[in-house]
Amino acid sequence: MVRESYRAAPGGDRQLHDPTRRVGSVRASRVSVQIDHRYSLSTVGPAAAYWAYVIVARSRHTRWQNEHVKEACGVFGVYAPGARVAQLTFDGLFALQHRGQESCGMAVSDGDTITVTKDMGLVAAVFDERTLSPLQGDLALGHTRYSTTGSSTWHNAQPVYRSVGPAGFALGHNGNLTNTEALAMDAGMLGALTSDSDLVAELLARHFAPEPELDDESGIVPDYPAEQLLRALEDVLPRIEGAFSFGLIDTEKLIAVRDPHGFRPLCLGRLDYEVEGEKRTGWIIASESPALDVCGAEFVREIEPGEMVVIDAAGPRSLWPFGEAKDARLCVFEFVYFARPDTRLRNREVYSVRRRMGELLATQRPVEADLVIGVPDSGLTAAEGFSEVSGVPYGQGLVKNRYIGRTFIAPTQEARALGVRRKLNPLRATIAGKRLIVVDDSIVRGTTTRQLVKMLRDTGAAEVHLRISSPPFQWPCYYGIDTPDRDELIAARMSVEEVNAHIGADSLDYLSLGNLMKAVGADEEGQGYCRACLTGHYPTEVPLAFSAVHDSPRDGLELAGTTK
Repeated sequence: MVRESYRAAPGGDRQLHDPTRRVGSVRASRVSVQIDHRYSLSTVGPAAAYWAYVIVARSRHTRWQNEHVKEACGVFGVYAPGARVAQLTFDGLFALQHRGQESCGMAVSDGDTITVTKDMGLVAAVFDERTLSPLQGDLALGHTRYSTTGSSTWHNAQPVYRSVGPAGFALGHNGNLTNTEALAMDAGMLGALTSDSDLVAELLARHFAPEPELDDESGIVPDYPAEQLLRALEDVLPRIEGAFSFGLIDTEKLIAVRDPHGFRPLCLGRLDYEVEGEKRTGWIIASESPALDVCGAEFVREIEPGEMVVIDAAGPRSLWPFGEAKDARLCVFEFVYFARPDTRLRNREVYSVRRRMGELLATQRPVEADLVIGVPDSGLTAAEGFSEVSGVPYGQGLVKNRYIGRTFIAPTQEARALGVRRKLNPLRATIAGKRLIVVDDSIVRGTTTRQLVKMLRDTGAAEVHLRISSPPFQWPCYYGIDTPDRDELIAARMSVEEVNAHIGADSLDYLSLGNLMKAVGADEEGQGYCRACLTGHYPTEVPLAFSAVHDSPRDGLELAGTTK
């Protein structure tokens, strides 16, 4: 077992000093190894600093290869005094697996220490009975990750841990900061950190008082000042910009923070349980409500934009560290693609909203067809709604391989072209000779969609009419979605007619922006939602390096494009 700690190792042994994080794992028989990952800029050479900067600044331009947009992370935290919460955290992370499949981890506190376990891979691959049993404690923070800022490495797996104060703290982050470079430069850390989450943890750690020294006369080590983590958050949070839903723990508290615009979801649940016959109440935070359901917790409410919820022995209390309230801007693609269909957002079940998207899409451009099919998974619900309104029968035409996750990245164009066949297999008896309406959630680059259309034709489809349950995706996201540069977005480079010709469909239609707003219950201006990837109008300032790739938003985006 590998443990991180601020103090000396048990028995007075020294810790292994690893400021550059070169040590990814340690294996030893009957030996307790502790690793000190505290940063020392003097030990990081110029070359290492340069390449670390390159990883942060260039990762979004070099590693995006998938067709679908990718969510960043899932956050889960539980405070349940007297209970063992490692298994609950595992269940919660399993329910949030769709939000991040590159790496996962959890930090568990027993009141004196924090033990962090994390690794690359899926939740069920990283955690089992052997890895969960040593994680003793009643306070935990879990995380599943898909990287947007920072490379996909063990070091960037979360929760992030800092060994400061009595036992340190752990942090999990869903979202993406837009002023990472400016913060790192101001703090003198540009080049020493490899993700925006790492940067926030380091900024918080700098606010902790130095470790108290032993009093020679009394032989007593003075206590640390109380509430250091809260004071650090109150100072650091107003300085960071962008999208962030944070979960944090120390040895006594579970903390949830949502950015002032509320770009990424975060909710609060109540857990009633018993310890040796005594009824008790615990609390859970999670990116999506199904993570509460699987743990037997009751959904209480969504954490408000700009709110910090602190949970300890006194129960939950709310703080507002950002000052003046800002317009709420929940990412509209949570409804389109990211969230589970059984998730509740803004008092709406995602399944019902997606079905409504399909219903409205069916009214825009009727077409004669024999069968409506959906592209698994998020296209299925919209296809059901489309079928009901259009009167065209709904059927299953594609079978998904459940063992290929959202984060499948092929190394070459040839391999990516085969990716759709690895993930989806057509039902020949259902498709052959039929005029198909195929409903999908989005088109990003067009590579996978083109292969899908070709596969359906090769299977014997007489016609393929593609219907997309979201407007054209034309602008990069800087708030926690992994998207390519604008020149790689097919809708930014081509008209709807050109996109249709490229993918080889008989017709193509996107859901209009106005109908998308109707489906989510917003007005025409999209009040309460971020739709920057569809309009190019960003709710916050983005760095000059980002905005330099932008042109003016296209006129007429509110209208749905159609082609024959």
